[in-house]
This record gives sequence, structure tokens and C-alpha cells, in this order.
Amino acid sequence: MDSPIAAQLFKQLFRYHHPVCQSRRNLAKLATTIHDARQRQHQLRLYSTRGSRGAKTPASNESNWQQRTALFSPDVSEDYKRFPMVTAKDLRGRKERPRRVKMLMRDFIEDGLYNPQYGYFSKQVVIFSPGEPFDFPSLKDELEFHSLLSRRYTEFEDKLDAVSPSDTRQLWYTPTELFRPYYGEAIARYLVANYKLTTYPYHDLIIYEMGAGRGTLMLNILDYIRDVHPDVYDRTRYRIIEISEQLANIQTRQAHNHHADKVEIVNQSIFDWTQPVPSPCFFLAFEVFDNFAHDVVRYDLDTEAPLQGTVLIDDNGDFHEFYVPQPDPVAARFFRVREAATNGQYPVPYPRTRLGRWAAANRPFAPNLSAPEYIPTRLMQFFDVLGRYFPAHRLLTSDFHSLPDAIKGLNAPIVQTRFQRQPVPVSTPLVHQGYFDIMFPTNFHITELMYQAITGKLTRVLSHEEFMRRWAYVEETETRSGENPLLSWYKNASVLYTV
Repeated sequence: MDSPIAAQLFKQLFRYHHPVCQSRRNLAKLATTIHDARQRQHQLRLYSTRGSRGAKTPASNESNWQQRTALFSPDVSEDYKRFPMVTAKDLRGRKERPRRVKMLMRDFIEDGLYNPQYGYFSKQVVIFSPGEPFDFPSLKDELEFHSLLSRRYTEFEDKLDAVSPSDTRQLWYTPTELFRPYYGEAIARYLVANYKLTTYPYHDLIIYEMGAGRGTLMLNILDYIRDVHPDVYDRTRYRIIEISEQLANIQTRQAHNHHADKVEIVNQSIFDWTQPVPSPCFFLAFEVFDNFAHDVVRYDLDTEAPLQGTVLIDDNGDFHEFYVPQPDPVAARFFRVREAATNGQYPVPYPRTRLGRWAAANRPFAPNLSAPEYIPTRLMQFFDVLGRYFPAHRLLTSDFHSLPDAIKGLNAPIVQTRFQRQPVPVSTPLVHQGYFDIMFPTNFHITELMYQAITGKLTRVLSHEEFMRRWAYVEETETRSGENPLLSWYKNASVLYTV
């Protein structure tokens, strides 16, 4: 474990700058410092088919907290030629973060989030459990709910610190946990109703859930079906696909304590799935798309040709970003599928008109490439898995269609960590692997069209509120003032499901 090293770096950065008073500039410097135990960061280098048109000179009064620019980047192009290309799969067996390699941005992100030895979800994440379900009708309003939630959140972390103190604990919560059991019961009503309308009584109710966290959604769904629809419960089978061994162990304990004969935990990545499932089934994926790895591309402003981002990790563990003009087969297929599915109607990070691109390229100090775009190549591959191995599935998924405070770029993620219980957002995805959450928004319009093109299925998209109004008993989460946190807290989330 390298947690003491990370904690030491955090403490040094915050020694003279109180976390409450940090500017975004200081937080960006934090991101560039934590990944280097020697507290030395070489800067990002953009490598394209043309040289830079210029860069703005830093102001003379800038402190050393300022995130530096590519103007002072060392030339590591020879290292780029020499170092081997690796993938996240190649790195799964490594116990230490790699050096002297290069990889696509999607592999860098996936390695940082899911590596079994040092990945964010494998080693760092703790999911908040509020204890007893909230009694919403007894609360005055949303303000009182927020106050009670904050108190329970603090108490939960106090108990963790009493056993194992940590300045860098990554603690977060989900709607399943906040609105237990009402959220899960709404999902269960959807599942039972659609099961009875389609395949009952000829097939069992088979449910797959990917990324099940603490297993709370599984428990709430199965409890509801057992108590309200015992005839359906007898024919229900629940299978969780979980990449994190730590979370899979928690889910196994939950299942064995409540529904041992109904639940199977499959501890593997969905992208390693090879077993055909011909039977009709429901596939649940809640808040999963946001942590799927993305590729990064920039576009030549003259030709609109995409250049794909590659990350080089040098001898010292520092990161350098290169862009190459030949997208790999996965990214190239994404462009083809998106073009066909949307009929060419999708946003781009540069002006659509020739005149607009000319003006953008000829501004003073303009870069030679467009702003970055983050493309959901892993999401496309997930749809490939569903179409190939789960041909009779019905997908139900919910995720964020927008995220505040994202880094620069189209469809760009939030990149953040926690230090001393304070969230710390940063300005680049090139961060110390395992200590930062990298969370992307989902463009549900494009996602829906690509899912339809790959699987041949029809879908519908609703807002989180619309879905819950249809399937939840909303009076159970309504406060005395009439405010309803279940409906109002996830305004930036959407639900996509197969019809």
C-alpha cells in the first residue's frame, strides 16, 4: 500500500494552504504533484502532425502553484518511439504502477480505476451506508433531510476512522443507498411488470446486475419480489457481475445472509464475458456508464481528421500526452458506428463551418488542434457484449447526462479525489492511478442511437424523475413540506431502458 506516501504529499500541499481556501489553480497543482513521489512533474506534451502555433507566456507574478503549460515540456519523442505499447489488461497482474510504457487514454483511465492491485475501485472506494432507512414523511423538508444525511455521513466516517484513520479515504454514496428501500422497490416493480407482460410463465425471471456496489439494490429488489410476488420470487435468479474483488466479497456476504439460493456473484469484468446467455433476461447497470473508460481525441482544424490521445509514462513515473493521426481499430469503429447511428448529427469540439474553423485556427496563439473530445469507446464495447452474448436481454440503466465542474473538453469528465473529507477537483485525467475518480457524463441521445444500431433493440429515455413517478410510491419519500428528495436530487440523471 502506498497510502502513506499519498497522504504525505497531500499534507505537504495543504500545509500552507487551508483546504477551504484552495483556488482551482491550487487544486490543479495538487493533481500534478500527487502522482510523483519525488514531487517533480514533467509537463504534458502534445504530439501531432504539425508544430505548435504558439503559446501564451506565463504572467510574471504566477506562483509555483500554477499549472504549467506545454511550453516547457521536455522532448520525450525518442522515449515514445522506444517504449512498448501496453493495455490495461496487460497491467492487471502488476503490483506497482507502470513506468517506461505508453498506452491509449482509455487504457490509462481503466488501469487507474480498475487495476486489481492499485485501482480506485479495487482499493480506495468505500460506499456510504446510512444505516436505517430515512423516514421521509417525518422530516420537515429537504433541508432537514440534508442535515440528517450530513450527520449520518460524518458518523459513518468517524466509525471508520476509529478503526483505521485515513486522510485519503474515497467515500461516496449512491441513490440506492440514500433512498433504500424505495429506490430498489421501484426497480423491482418495473422488472415484475415487464416480466409478466413478456415472458411469464414460460421463462424464469433472470436478472443480471453489473457493478452492484454493496449489493443493496439486489437486496431491495429480491426482498420486494419475495414479499409482494412470491410466485415470481420462486422463479427469480439474480446474477451480479462485479470487477472488484473487494465489492464482490461484500455482495457475497449480503446474498448469503438473505437470498443465498437466488444469487450468484461473478467476479470478473463484463468485457471478459464469453458465456452465451440465450434466455430472456434483464440487465441492470446503474451509475456504471460514468466510470467506463473513454478515449480522447483532438481534431485537425484544417482537415477535421481525428488524432487519438496516447499517454507516455517515463522513467520517473511522469505523464506525457501524445496525439497520433491514426486512430486504433476500436476508436475508428466508434466513429463509424456513431456516424451511421446518428446520420452524422452529433456535437464536435470545433466549428462546423470551414470559415469557423479557419477563424479558430488563426486566432492569436491558437493551438493547432481542437479542444479534446472524450469518446465512450468502452460503452460501445459494452453494447457489443450485450448484443453478442445476451441477445434476449432488456437493458435498464441510469446515469448522469450532465456533470458540474468538468475539465476542459467535449463530454469531459470530473476528475476528483478526497483529502481530509474535502472533495478536491482537478483539471486533468493524467493523475496518480488509483486515488482519483474519473467520472464522465453520458449523452443519452447518442448513446440510445448507438445502442439501437448495435443491438437492434428499441429503447426509451426518461428523466430520473419521470421514471420514479411511474414506478416508485412517491408518497413514501415525500417530506411534510411536500418536497420529495427522490424526485429532486437527481435532476441531472436519465434512465434508458429497452422496450
